[in-house]
Amino acid sequence: MEHTAHHTGAAHDHAAYEDHAGHIGHAPAGASWRTAAQATLHCLTGCAIGEILGMAIGTALLWGNVPTMVLAVALAFLFGYSLTLFAVRRAGLDFKTAIKVALAADTVSIAVMELVDNGIIAIVPGAMDAHLSDGLFWSSLLGGFAVAFLITTPVNKWMIGRGKGHAVVHAYH
Repeated sequence: MEHTAHHTGAAHDHAAYEDHAGHIGHAPAGASWRTAAQATLHCLTGCAIGEILGMAIGTALLWGNVPTMVLAVALAFLFGYSLTLFAVRRAGLDFKTAIKVALAADTVSIAVMELVDNGIIAIVPGAMDAHLSDGLFWSSLLGGFAVAFLITTPVNKWMIGRGKGHAVVHAYH
């Protein structure tokens, strides 16, 4: 089935998704490391925007650790989903289908990334109490992203190789 940039309805979108997902799910070679790294970088971009914004807001407002992390994680999911949502909307999907694709594509990747990144921030001594002007704030945050990327990439490779995660987005590109 050829996918065009102008889908006319949810039924067509669902059929296209099913056709593509079935095709990828049966790929014997699985996903390449390059594809997995690109998917992870896409996810990391949204996570980083939300995470940095949330941490910066919480820190600037002198919030406690828990509300700051909750805001950072919520914004990471929001921005992570938004990047995929905007991309598949530009490809012609209706809003409802685009939301389903974004949720399917990014939920596990963002969750793993956030668990790792926030776990690292939580275990680095003093990182949770550092301020925006402290090198420790930025080094623990960016170091957490680097480790999260290394851990999330194999997860994305496994998922894409099984027609899940970012594989569902490729049906519309």
